[in-house]
Amino acid sequence: MKAMVLSSGGIDSTTCLGIAVEKYGKEQVAALSVFYGQKHDKELQASDAVARYYGVEHETIDLSAFFLHSNCSLLKHSDQQIPQEAYAEQLKSTDGKPVSTYVPFRNGLFLAAAASIALSKGCDVIYYGAHADDAAGNAYPDCSSAFHKAMTDAVFIGSGEQLKLEAPFVGMTKAEVVKTGLSIGVPYHLTWSCYEGEDRPCGVCGTCIDRAEAFRLNGIADPAAREV
Repeated sequence: MKAMVLSSGGIDSTTCLGIAVEKYGKEQVAALSVFYGQKHDKELQASDAVARYYGVEHETIDLSAFFLHSNCSLLKHSDQQIPQEAYAEQLKSTDGKPVSTYVPFRNGLFLAAAASIALSKGCDVIYYGAHADDAAGNAYPDCSSAFHKAMTDAVFIGSGEQLKLEAPFVGMTKAEVVKTGLSIGVPYHLTWSCYEGEDRPCGVCGTCIDRAEAFRLNGIADPAAREV
């Protein structure tokens, strides 16, 4: 068996990578990162550091052209500011739509691209780090269980039943993801979650707030906070 892991350099994808390496061995795991026109390269730097830590093959592809028409606040060409509040607060003003940091159908596009590359590389499974907190309230609909099931079916059928998708945390909270990662020694000190690209995490964007809470619920300080 050979696995490909979609790697964004954050907590969730890094934990997926740790699980894949534990299960298959580093020689049988490849990490795939995506440049999608984001405002900074911190997450790509983190993805590279994590891949080097685990000693796995790592490739970055450019899919930024797909998002040129989007005004998502994460994108370099956007005129929107990244919200400085928790997702639950952001959702109060979205009228049931995703939050402004939702990149249009990002996971769908990334998984489709990963499926093509994975098949060409002889992989049997693709891991990605969707979890329940991101899907809550429709903040990121492409992190939901329903989306995962639909994409799993599409990839399996479209690959001639050669390729499976795994989202091991799709029913878990971020705190549960961190608990899982701590049990297998995931290098969280190398990860980056903040939507801003400064020297230190901003601490006030949605993902910074979620990250801090996940470590708090596990009774430890964020290891990355000592690295920046």
